[in-house]
Amino acid sequence: MAPTPESVWAFIQESNRYLTEKFAETAQESKETERRFKETERLIKEIGKKVGGIANSNGCVAEEYFINSFAKDMKFAGQKFYAITANLKKRNPELNLKAEYDIVLENNTSIAIIEVKYKAEKEDIEPLIKKVETFKLFYPQHANFNFYLGLAGLSVSESAENEAVKQGIAIIKQVGDRMVINEVHLKVF
Repeated sequence: MAPTPESVWAFIQESNRYLTEKFAETAQESKETERRFKETERLIKEIGKKVGGIANSNGCVAEEYFINSFAKDMKFAGQKFYAITANLKKRNPELNLKAEYDIVLENNTSIAIIEVKYKAEKEDIEPLIKKVETFKLFYPQHANFNFYLGLAGLSVSESAENEAVKQGIAIIKQVGDRMVINEVHLKVF
């Protein structure tokens, strides 16, 4: 039987109704997917903040431990230091410089800069070395002092330890309830 104009028209109307329903369902599913995506994104941000908070807390614990340990006995690089400064932050907008020093030990001839990490890694060494030059720019009166560097961590990777020894930087760890300093290969910067 050949299609009639009425049967073609009925087919078009039925197809149109079917497609309209399917488009509406797809639009609703798309809205639901977008809502779920936004909720997932919000949860990821929330988790990120919490993880960041934990990492910051771990860093604060490490800093507090090493600051307190150095404050008890300000010996480093075979020397006695008379001043300790924790969390020293400096900024010079004219030179477009800023720096943060976790622990700075000072006496009449030497400065020790100690970088503190919860888990010290090899990547922490190069930025530590660069801190000597920025310190000299911020404090030109100390430019001729002997500079010693230390990398402190509640945990220190083997690669960080090897690179520190190679670069002449002391490794400072917590061993039990004591702070242990490996400064055998320490050099003046």
